Amino acid sequence: MNRTIMLPTSVDEAVEALAATPGAVPVAGATDLMEAVNAGRLRPAALIGLGRITELRGWRYEDGGTAVLGAGLTHARMDRPDFAALIPALADAARTAGPPQVRNVGTLGGNIATAAPTGDTLPVLAALEATATLARAGSVREVPISHLLTGLDPLRPGELLTWVRVPLLHAPQVFLKAGGRSGPARATASVALVLDPARRAVRCAVGAAAPVPLRPLEAEAWVAGCIDWDARGEEGAALIDPAALAAFGEYVAGACVPDTGLPGEGPGSAAARLRRTVSVLARRALGRALK
Repeated sequence: MNRTIMLPTSVDEAVEALAATPGAVPVAGATDLMEAVNAGRLRPAALIGLGRITELRGWRYEDGGTAVLGAGLTHARMDRPDFAALIPALADAARTAGPPQVRNVGTLGGNIATAAPTGDTLPVLAALEATATLARAGSVREVPISHLLTGLDPLRPGELLTWVRVPLLHAPQVFLKAGGRSGPARATASVALVLDPARRAVRCAVGAAAPVPLRPLEAEAWVAGCIDWDARGEEGAALIDPAALAAFGEYVAGACVPDTGLPGEGPGSAAARLRRTVSVLARRALGRALK
């Protein structure tokens, strides 16, 4: 089957191509798209290649303490030291996103648009409360990444994901992931956790345990009240009681992987194992962030 392939060199050209060709699919790294095409789940009549749009492949600072990340930013680029110093949890997630050949071409925007439950960057973006810029012919709008992923405010026909805006907290942030084997692998569970000292808040998101990243809001609010924020920066200070740290892990796991009480869901069940994994990841993530 012949397909039309368009190669715009600017965002304006790309959104014009989308408007002129209903049903066209934007493509950057194609790591997820080609898998869907090869499996027969997707048959796009036209492709809009974004690889020549240089402005979408980098990132910049913006007034107000925000990093603006291009949707074409690759996982390999996010793993570089300059970026890792800025948003370390996102760099850690990008580092584990797959083998080098995938990280070299896979993009942040592709991760968001595909919205796979195991997308490594997605819980980090949810915890950071990042927003997406969506452009179409004649208009631009901002949408919280969490709304985009859950379908509360989805990508509309003719829209192109162009930028991701991430607040710079200048505070500890952690991404941890459990996989089925050693080395780069799809997550069986992941946890992103960031501290927000200005608001004396903890933000956490759990990935791969559900179709979308989950925010255990009650657990976040509870554990924030257990932290000695005034002692941060003091050498040797104990910022949280170990019992509260362990309880936080259980709180997060219970909120994100509920016990349904169904027959056969005993201690050895898949749900029980997932709860244990999420509990350990959440506890370790908060412990590392508070060191």
